[in-house]
Amino acid sequence: MDFLLDDPATEKTFQEIIAKVRLRKNGETVAQMKSMGLNYKMNWGVSVIHLRELAKNYEKNHLLALKLWNKGWRETMILATLLEEPNVVTEEQMDYWTKSIETIELIEQAVANLFVHSKFAFVKAVEYCCGKKHLVRCAGLQLIGRLALVDKKAINEMFEPFFEKLVPLAKDPELGQIFYRTVLLMANRNAELRQSCIDFLGLVKEMEEEHPKNLANLLLEDIAEMDSGTPEL
Repeated sequence: MDFLLDDPATEKTFQEIIAKVRLRKNGETVAQMKSMGLNYKMNWGVSVIHLRELAKNYEKNHLLALKLWNKGWRETMILATLLEEPNVVTEEQMDYWTKSIETIELIEQAVANLFVHSKFAFVKAVEYCCGKKHLVRCAGLQLIGRLALVDKKAINEMFEPFFEKLVPLAKDPELGQIFYRTVLLMANRNAELRQSCIDFLGLVKEMEEEHPKNLANLLLEDIAEMDSGTPEL
């Protein structure tokens, strides 16, 4: 990753944000998150809604985002994804952040707030689906779904390479919920991509394992209902 020289103005903003995060500490939320398996090195229990409100008070800043990420708190890492400049993000930075993430919450925030807006989004979606680490594969699936949802300029052919990478992921029960949502978002994009999803799910149904068969059947049922009404995502 690039190393940038610090400057007094950015350090001042950084310390100001740190102080505001501390003021919003919520021990009850921290306990609830721990019970759900969301464990962080440091977690002040600040809601994502409050973090988004806080981020609106500051300009996007690459150096500030790096400082916030390196602080290692749950809140500062989420704020980093909100305050980073998408056009400045490098592949190396995306890889480092993704591989260092330890919770699904932070994966979701990084993908939705930042990665999907990067010029590397489609390339990294394919790459992360092939990752060895579970959360890296989660990032790949999340990124495909977000691209289908928000990138209105992308042509259907840009989504076709994803299907090959989704085949092995269909077999993993731990990815079932994210897989379901991702395929449904692609199918909901337009009629042509919907047919590609149907064809893909036909292949998934032929797998030997019960999990992908059941998942494919569920998705095909929901996709069939799209003409009469979009399923709630």
